[in-house]
Formats: sequence, structure tokens, C-alpha cells
Amino acid sequence: MTNALDSIRGLARLLPRTALALAAAGVLAACRYEPVAEPSLNARDTEYLALVPTIEMHLPFERYRVDDPTGEKPGTIVVDTKAKFLYLVEPGGKALRYGVATGDEAYGWTGVATVARKAEWPNWTPPAEMVKRWPHVHPTKGGPDNPLGARALYLYDHGHDTLYRIHGTNEPETIGRAASSGCIRMRNIDVIDLYNRVPVGATVIVR
Repeated sequence: MTNALDSIRGLARLLPRTALALAAAGVLAACRYEPVAEPSLNARDTEYLALVPTIEMHLPFERYRVDDPTGEKPGTIVVDTKAKFLYLVEPGGKALRYGVATGDEAYGWTGVATVARKAEWPNWTPPAEMVKRWPHVHPTKGGPDNPLGARALYLYDHGHDTLYRIHGTNEPETIGRAASSGCIRMRNIDVIDLYNRVPVGATVIVR
């Protein structure tokens, strides 16, 4: 932040007041919202991602490093279901923020869970209650047509599967909306990034 303030002071001698205010806002905004580099991909990721639809993401739902708003300990995942953000808390008062889709009003879920296992391009077996609602759904092998996308983090509560997941999606247009059957959807590139950073045993808080 000191360097940012020094930059603002340096501009003061060169810019009129209105332009200075705009420049200062830009510099300070950059302090709060730091872009995060793309994660490394394996050969299967590169092959499958080329077959999954992509969209131009609304800027607030891009991946950023921000000041941590959660107050939780580093390593904790916090999902803000109202704002449609997922935070991975980091040391030093920072967090990685990702845009997500959450469960709609009928199927939303909140609570505390643990990441019990992780999977790359996982197979998907729809829960019985989902099949009852939508008889057309069926088990799908991992790949670009799978609704779990590139990665899945399986959420358990005291050793019991909650049936909720944090996972990728082949419907990126749903990010920022209440669109799922309770699971937390992320862009495939974002869930790969999260997967690379989060160990089994991590705490997940869905609010």
C-alpha cells in the first residue's frame, strides 16, 4: 500500500484534481482486487476444456485476490450464497475470491462441512431424489459433457456424505446465479485452481 500511496503523491504534481482522484481510485482498487494467474493444466485438461462452452465472464465474478471479508482462519473455504462468491482464506488478511453458482431457493444448502475427497474429471451419479424430480438424468462418465466439470470437492459432515459438492460446470453462463440443485458450481478453470490449492480435510462454510 505504501508504494501505491507514493504513486498517488507523485501524480499530484502532474494531474488536475479530478484526474488525480480518478487515478487514485484506480491505484487503490488495484490494491484490493489483484488478478490471479491461470493454474497449470494437464494434457487431459487441455483436451477436454477445448470442448466445453466458454463465455465472457462478468468482471466481478473473475478470479481475484482480495482483502479477506470472512474473518475465518487461513485454509478455510467460505461460500457467500447471497453474493455468489467463494473465498479461500489466505494468511495475511487476504483471500482468493471466485464467482460461483449456488442452489436455487428450493434446493439451497448452508452449513459446515469438510472436504473428504477430491477428484479430477469425476464421474457423476445423480442422487435418487434428483432422479425422482428429473427422470431424464442419468449417470455420466467424467469428461466435457459431465455436469461436474473438471474437478469436484466432496463435502462430508462428521464422516457422512452430504451429497453436496464444489465442482466445475459445462454451463458457465450460470455463474453468478442461483441455478444448481444445491451444489456450488465454479468455472472449470477456477475449480482447477481451487483444487490445486485445497487439501483433503479443509473446512467449508456455506452461508
